[in-house]
Amino acid sequence: MRLRRKPYAKEMVQKHPRVVLEPERVKGFWKELFGNDRPIHVELGTGKGRFLSTVCRMHPRINWIGVERIEDVLLQACRKSDETDCDNLRFLWMDIQHLNEVFAEGEVEKILLHFSDPWPKKRHAKRRLTHHRFLNLYRKILTPSGTLQLKTDNESLFAFTLEELEHCGFRLLEFSRDFHRSPYARENVQTEYEEKFSERGLPIYYLLARPSSAY
Repeated sequence: MRLRRKPYAKEMVQKHPRVVLEPERVKGFWKELFGNDRPIHVELGTGKGRFLSTVCRMHPRINWIGVERIEDVLLQACRKSDETDCDNLRFLWMDIQHLNEVFAEGEVEKILLHFSDPWPKKRHAKRRLTHHRFLNLYRKILTPSGTLQLKTDNESLFAFTLEELEHCGFRLLEFSRDFHRSPYARENVQTEYEEKFSERGLPIYYLLARPSSAY
């Protein structure tokens, strides 16, 4: 179903204190913006924001950044974040393909992809956030020990991702075709989509990977 745009969302997103405007100016200086040298974790496609608003409280020694392109969706995440007083959470209103314009080389410790659009048609493969053009972008901004985490309900996207990771020289650190029954789910925080899929009995596919050049 097509998202019904809210005419006031753009203005409200721009005014929200957790949204970083003109993030290109912060490139290379994110730790100064947060006021500490803690690791930076970035969720790409943050959705309604329940995940970030939860983990920022659970892990206060991590700086969390959510990236979302659609202002109506980002507004929901901003409003959800208003329920917490965490100072380690920020949002970016931008297209993911411009990540290298706002993060310097080696500035991000972890990138999280949670239930990204699978773009099932073959002609749309380049739009998948685990296509090699994105993986090579992530490699540039990750720290030497940085990782990429994926959770998805889509088996085809998962298989595609495994192939792309191998092609780009990423090493699998963790892997499961039934995440919630695996040992990796012990401290898992569910997203809205994840909860919905799990309630329907659908398996969640999961992996954690690291670029080969990082070791």
